[in-house]
Amino acid sequence: MSGYVKPSSVPGSATSVGSPLKLFGQARNCIGDIFETIHSYIGESNSIITDAFDLEKKLVAPERLELLGKYVEKTSGVMEILRRDRMKVVFFGRTSNGKSTVINAMLKNKILPSGLGHTTSCFVQVEGTESNEAYIVIDDDQSQRLSVQSVSHMASALSKVKLEPDSLVRICWPSAKCRLLFEDVVFVDSPGIDMSPNMDKWIDKFCLDADVFVLVVNAESTLMQTEKNFFHKVSTRLSKPNIFILNNRWDSSASEPETVEEVRQQHLERDVEFLTTELRVMDSREAEDRIFFISALETLRSCGGDSRTNTPVMPTLEGFQARLFEFANFEKKFEECISHTALETKFAHHAANGLAIASDVKAVWDEALQSSTDKRLELQKLYDEMKAQLEYTEQQLATTAQELRVSVQEATHQLRDKMAAVLTDEIRRIRSILQEFDRPFDPDPEALTIYKKELNYHLEECLSRNLHVRCSAFTQQLMTTTVQHMQARLFALMPESKRPTTSQGLVRSRDFDMSYHLDCPGLCADFCEDIEFRFSLGITMLVRRFSRRTGGARFGPFASQATRQRGDGDSDDQVGLGGGGGKLSSQRSVPQSDLLLSCLGAFTSAYSSTTISTLAIVALVGKVIGWRVIAVCAGAYGLVYVYERLTWTSKVQEETFHRQYVEHITERLGMIVELTSGNCSAQVQQELNSTLSQLCHVVTESKTDMEVTLNKHRDTSLKLESLMAKAKAFKEKADVISVQITNFMVQYLKNPSYH
Repeated sequence: MSGYVKPSSVPGSATSVGSPLKLFGQARNCIGDIFETIHSYIGESNSIITDAFDLEKKLVAPERLELLGKYVEKTSGVMEILRRDRMKVVFFGRTSNGKSTVINAMLKNKILPSGLGHTTSCFVQVEGTESNEAYIVIDDDQSQRLSVQSVSHMASALSKVKLEPDSLVRICWPSAKCRLLFEDVVFVDSPGIDMSPNMDKWIDKFCLDADVFVLVVNAESTLMQTEKNFFHKVSTRLSKPNIFILNNRWDSSASEPETVEEVRQQHLERDVEFLTTELRVMDSREAEDRIFFISALETLRSCGGDSRTNTPVMPTLEGFQARLFEFANFEKKFEECISHTALETKFAHHAANGLAIASDVKAVWDEALQSSTDKRLELQKLYDEMKAQLEYTEQQLATTAQELRVSVQEATHQLRDKMAAVLTDEIRRIRSILQEFDRPFDPDPEALTIYKKELNYHLEECLSRNLHVRCSAFTQQLMTTTVQHMQARLFALMPESKRPTTSQGLVRSRDFDMSYHLDCPGLCADFCEDIEFRFSLGITMLVRRFSRRTGGARFGPFASQATRQRGDGDSDDQVGLGGGGGKLSSQRSVPQSDLLLSCLGAFTSAYSSTTISTLAIVALVGKVIGWRVIAVCAGAYGLVYVYERLTWTSKVQEETFHRQYVEHITERLGMIVELTSGNCSAQVQQELNSTLSQLCHVVTESKTDMEVTLNKHRDTSLKLESLMAKAKAFKEKADVISVQITNFMVQYLKNPSYH
């Protein structure tokens, strides 16, 4: 601490290397350096631990962190105190006992006003300054520096302008002129303790930080109760004050040499009794070393400090040399005592605090080291587990996703088979669906067109509704089961703490709306109904029946447009009275009887085209079997024709239309069963694949989060390792500081030569 370094010597002073007062400055420099180290050490510790306080979890208890902050402020305050610490000596006594004269004699200069009667009216502090000029400061107001000559006016009771008794006048005297001031000794002169009742206030304001008290009594009288009362009050506030008793004006004893020893012994016994029995601040042997019989005025004059003469006053009274020697002995004991006392009172407490602080900070680092070690082990375990989980997730994600895609395909195949079976069953029930269509049938072509259009929409709506009713539950159950299976497989790859719950919307919470697009209007766009009347015993119809039985081709003169539109699947019972087929089919191969059918067709064509051919046939048959038979057959034939013609009503036409429509739509719907079921399964497959992609994305995000967390764990682990290394280093530094303080205490506080 460079602020404490003093010059090795002072011009005109008698400072010795081994002076007890010199030891105080050395000790202050040493303890100051130590506390600078402690302050820096605590500041670094506080900064490091504060930064690491929220690392993962709290490394130290909050109260310990708060303690470090307090120690930073405390050590800063101690350093400030050490910069100001000086050895303070307070002089007390009754009025006109020579307190100011004693101080002047110790300073070898008449600095304080002195004389007969009550001279000092307030507290006057004499301290050293590095300035070459002396000045006065009143109540620590550095802004107003007064000339030192003004002290005789402000602090003198003889002056008309006086300060209050509890005011403080600071005399800053050049340290180079006085060894005691150079060694940071401060003298405080006080008003007479018999002049003011405010002793308690004085003690609290000026005495609590005093290192030594000097009681100046008048040797011409005995120790007064007023003086005793004052120190009794001091002892109640200070546990064991250091007190010197100076029996001043002992030069008066020269006029009565025959009783001088008896008076001296009387004063000594009473003073020892006061220190040992009443105050109990020391034992009798030590008390005898604290009692002196002096003449401050003789000492001041002998050293040329009296301003009234420039030469020392020669001794004129008996015992002069003995009194000078006694004063010198007092100064020696005083220096030893004040140095040792100041070291104990000012630095012992700081040293003990330093040890306690170093111990507490070391305990904080112990806790930080243990916490960081435990957390690093815990973090390393967590890091290893998460890294293994991440590697497992990376390895299994692609395989599991592929297996789940196969599961989705299997589920859609089940749905496709289910849809095909249900749609096939619904196709068989088309007749019953048509019975629910309640629009009146009108064979008029324009009305029939509207009828077919509405019938197509009705059929499509009913089929879609029936498919939805019969397949929706199965579809929903299949999708839910599949999604739950996917979740179970994929979420098993994630850490348990990261697995989403059903409340996060990953499990399906609504029915899947599947679209059933059958397009009945499109399928029936080429449907041409045939509801014209045809006689069932007509030559054309007979040839048509014959061709069906023989499997003949439907072409030639016998094949009407409606016939060509019918398929090979028509049976005889499908051809009602006068009714023909109504749907297209692919042509089959021509059978063996094509030649016969061609002949019959040619014959029928001739019959149908001309009346002459008909009459010729009738004449030929009549000659063979007879006209009567022909007439009877013709009558029966005609009756049958009339019957069929009369029964060919609108109702029959509607039934014929429905039959033809059912045949046509059944064939067409049968052709799109696989297409429709495949389309529905494709919708489900797309939905399941989308859900699978979302779930895989969730797992991928979890994997990314794990990678980020792993990086954070790795960074935190590195920080913990750094903190552990710092904790070990700072623990060792605390031990070093403790050793430094211990060495200081051994060197300066337990030196037996000053006990």
